[in-house]
Formats: sequence, C-alpha cells, structure tokens
Amino acid sequence: MTETDAPRQADVFAVLKRGARIAFAASALALAACQSIVPKSEVPTTPTGPAQPTTPEVVQGLPTDATRHRVALLVPMSGSNAGVGQSIANATTLALLDTKTDKVRITTYDTALGAAAAVNRALADGNRLILGPLLAEDARVIGPIAARANVPVISFSNDTSVAGAGVYVMGYNPGQSIERVVEYARSKGLSRFGALVPRGTYGERAGNALLRAVEQAGGTVVSMQNFDRSPASITAAVKKLQASSSYDALLIADSGRVALQVAPVVRKNGGATARLLGTELWNADTSLAASPVLRGAWFASVSDTLYRQLASKYRARYGSAPFRLSSLGYDAVLLTVRIAQDWRPGTPFPAARLRDGGGFSGIDGAFRFGRTGVAERALEVNEVGTGAYSVVDPAPRGFGD
Repeated sequence: MTETDAPRQADVFAVLKRGARIAFAASALALAACQSIVPKSEVPTTPTGPAQPTTPEVVQGLPTDATRHRVALLVPMSGSNAGVGQSIANATTLALLDTKTDKVRITTYDTALGAAAAVNRALADGNRLILGPLLAEDARVIGPIAARANVPVISFSNDTSVAGAGVYVMGYNPGQSIERVVEYARSKGLSRFGALVPRGTYGERAGNALLRAVEQAGGTVVSMQNFDRSPASITAAVKKLQASSSYDALLIADSGRVALQVAPVVRKNGGATARLLGTELWNADTSLAASPVLRGAWFASVSDTLYRQLASKYRARYGSAPFRLSSLGYDAVLLTVRIAQDWRPGTPFPAARLRDGGGFSGIDGAFRFGRTGVAERALEVNEVGTGAYSVVDPAPRGFGD
C-alpha cells in the first residue's frame, strides 16, 4: 500500500471549474512544464514508485483526514502487469502535483495480491472512490464489493461488459474507434467494407462493432473473415475474403504488429487498391509509418498531442518512458479533483457527477460517461504516412447535446 498526496499550497489550481475542460489538462501540463518538480541531480535512472509526501504520514493504518478526500488506486504493483500499474500510479502522482490540489489523498493497493483483498483493505481504510482496476476480471470481483459500500469504481479496463452497478469503464473502447473510422471512410465515399478479425473476445467485439457501424453509416459489409494470427491462417482468411466479394475498405481489427503481417498479403491477393482501416491499437505502434504497404491507412484513436507532453515530464521525473495507459490514471485524477471542489470530505462520492452532460477533458481529450457507465470519447482520425502519422480529421473538442 502506497500513499500519495500533493504538497499543500495556498494557490489551489485556479482552473478547476465546471466549464474548464480542454484547457484544464493543457493548463496542468503547462504549469508543470514551468516548474522544477525534481532537481536534475535527483532524477532516477530506473523506474520508481509514486512520489512520497514530504513528511511521512503513515505508520500503521491511515490517519484521519478531516479536509481531504480518500481515493484508492487499485492496480497491479507486482507480477506480470506491474510495469503498467506502476506507470499509472506514477501518472496519478504527476496529476496531483500539476493540479496542486490539497483536497485529495490517493492510496495505492496492489491487485496482483488479490483483487478482493485489495478492495476490502481500501474500503476499510475509508476510501470513498476507487480508481482502477486495470483488468476486467479484477473489476468483476471489485465491483460488487465496492457497490455494497456505496463506493463507485472507475475502471481502466476497455471491457464494456463490466460496466454498470457502480462500475464505470474508462479504457479505450475498440467499438468507438471502429465506429469513428467507418464514419470517416463513408464520408470519403467508401461503401463496401471487408474485415479481418482475430479469433477471440477482442475480434468478436470488433466484428460486431463493424457490423453496427457500417449499418448506421449506410454502407455494406461484403465479407468478414476470422484468423488466428499464424501466417497460414492469415493467408487463408485473405483468400476467402478475395473470393467472396470485392471491397473498397478493409478493417484489420488487430494490433499494429499483426497489421504489418496482414497488409502485404492483402495487397497481393485482391486488396491492392483497398483503403486499409485499423483500430485504436494502432496508436501505440509508430513502426507502422515505416511500412509502404500501410501508407494511406486510417485509424481512429485518442489524440497524442497532450500525451507527448505528459510522457516528457514523466521521463524527466522517473527516468523511463511511461506506458500509454498511464494517461488514464492522470485523467482519472483530473476528474476526481474537478468533482472534489463540490464534494465535502467524509461524505459519499457524488457518483451522479460522473454523468455530467458536458463531460470531462484531460490528456486523452474529451470524454463522458453515458447511461451504461462506459466512457464515450472524442476521437481523431489518423492517416499512416511516410515515417509518421498525420491527423486527417481532428477530434471534437467536446460533446454537443
């Protein structure tokens, strides 16, 4: 268990108001950029845990707080996903420092030691909001336990099936990415869609999302083929796609690494002129821009503009690059700090505020939670170019009702 709070300061971050959305995250980053949070001589050369308070406040158990909100961060801090969990935890520390808040105390609990044990400890310590967990299977354990204590859970998972009954899903939803890129493709005159989807849960959800998105956009899905990521299976799926019908747009619903294997096969087997489409997974793989066969491909994702600034500050403080998912931790803190302005310490978290119609903004742009508890995000469309991606359709700055 690790406890983190920002230094108390009189000039509490002035832009934390209901109307401050996009400017909120940008201002937080700009503020930190002009401060020296850690002297150069103290910058670690290896990843470290979240920054500790100037004066240790925890010996056995947690002290009583009359003026600060207790918020639990439940992420893996050991085991195979420890790197991601540590990166998220570090990003929450940066968010506390950037906002200069004196109203929020975040305590980290290791879900790798047992999700039930982590949430029970967090509730016993008096936390009124849970950020995390990372994994859907942990969210299924934590959600019901937290609900009985009337404590909301803002999960970093992208599995929408865990949303509801007090669990909110903040992770990047592949269905929204597919819907966004399909809408853009239709606006450019493409109407006949094919798809290559991997076998498994992600592929099943991606395929269903494509069917819905194409129907809503007024196009036609002419063929959809499954594959298991082996070269032979990829080739067989592409040839079935070729034999079934012609297409002018083809979704490769998998990671950038797999797309690099699939695209050359597509180009040689009936898809020489098709526009290739990807999912949000492509955003994390810049090597795609070095592939001539993927040049001109489109994919939708959250914007990286503010994330690059966060990554730079993260490297300066922790001596290593963050995981891309770290922005979820940062933005969860921005959300918490914003709501904390009207949330009296010691009272239940006002969960209804999570469904504010105007939504929230952060490193990853604008987002809001709908009736289902799934975060709807404002996404941009990128095109794979020569050595880099370019934005061909910017993300909306907010949500119009």
